Amino acid sequence: MLACGGFSDSIAPTITPLPAGITESAPPTNTQPQTSPPTQTSVTNASVFPNPNDYQWTPIISGLDRPVDVQSAFDGTGRLFIIEKYGTIRIYQNGQLLDEPFLNIDDRVNDWSNEMGLLGLAFHPNYEQNGYFYVNYTGDGGHTRISRFTASGNTADPNSEKVLLVIDQPFPNHNGGAVVFGPDGYLYLGMGDGGAAGDPLKHGQNTSTLLGKILRIDVDNGDPYSIPAGNPFGNEVWAYGLRNPWRISFDLANGDLWIGDVGQGEREEIDYLPAGSAGGANFGWSIMEGSIGYDGEPQPGLLLPAAEYSHSSPFEGCSVTGGYVYRGSMPEWNGIYIYGDYCTGYIWGLFLSNGQFQNQRLFETGVTITSFGQGQNGEIYLASDNGSVYTLTRK
Repeated sequence: MLACGGFSDSIAPTITPLPAGITESAPPTNTQPQTSPPTQTSVTNASVFPNPNDYQWTPIISGLDRPVDVQSAFDGTGRLFIIEKYGTIRIYQNGQLLDEPFLNIDDRVNDWSNEMGLLGLAFHPNYEQNGYFYVNYTGDGGHTRISRFTASGNTADPNSEKVLLVIDQPFPNHNGGAVVFGPDGYLYLGMGDGGAAGDPLKHGQNTSTLLGKILRIDVDNGDPYSIPAGNPFGNEVWAYGLRNPWRISFDLANGDLWIGDVGQGEREEIDYLPAGSAGGANFGWSIMEGSIGYDGEPQPGLLLPAAEYSHSSPFEGCSVTGGYVYRGSMPEWNGIYIYGDYCTGYIWGLFLSNGQFQNQRLFETGVTITSFGQGQNGEIYLASDNGSVYTLTRK
């Protein structure tokens, strides 16, 4: 078991209002979206944090080679698909890690630098019928490739690759990697700012480039895809001002979007967009790092983080790993967004109540957290560089 540090007695929840605008940086045509109120659903969400001492992160898989993503096909089989950074996807089914990989593309994955490799996976909403799934990996030259593959049963055909998009990467870090289908049926892609440090090429605030963004494409129309009519800039860009979004997710119950954006040297942040928000959100990088100035000074216009933590005063971590909203079998966790830090292994909970975010550090796992995942049953999983996958359970 992982160490379960219940911090509820020593660390009180922090309360933050809904993100407010603080910087005006985009030209007049790049308008900030109207932020709608949080979606109301019939689902009952938690109003307080559970006592973390009553829970633990239980290991279910070991022996993986740098797992960096955990996904479900949402096909009723209960399978989990785990990405190994160097180019394979493994299947966990009926309590067993299968020996044969679901997909092996290590012959085309370029993983020579730490933030490169096979980084993201999403299954088509109609996967049961068409067998399509999508991956994000760095290939020749270290450039990002968004590709579609076809599978049947527990085997994907590595020769079925259809490359949808190639994005030049000027540096080997800040590649993002998230691949997620939204509730609108479009494919969302999390892209870092291109790397080095401090966004030297200023991609974050440039809506004509695809780096430092959340992209949105329609993979069901066009060849290889089309641009949805609601994209605000006439290209793939849906939201911008991001440094390195490491994991984005949509709430299974209401469609809210949550983003973990890795900071530069001071702040790690979680960003939030309620379901129904228009495109064009500007999260501020590199004018801002979290809620503080980086290249610029606070001004009206940018979206503040839903939550953030510091590299100092006090030190709480150095690289955020975005997570998921819990929608599993433990109702006391329902509606709580669970996220962590790669370096410290700390895990926080975050939820929205009466227009304010409640944020609390809950667990000290003692492992490096590369990714979270969510099964079709709404349960939450955690992947670590130690080669293991864990799930949140009661003691």
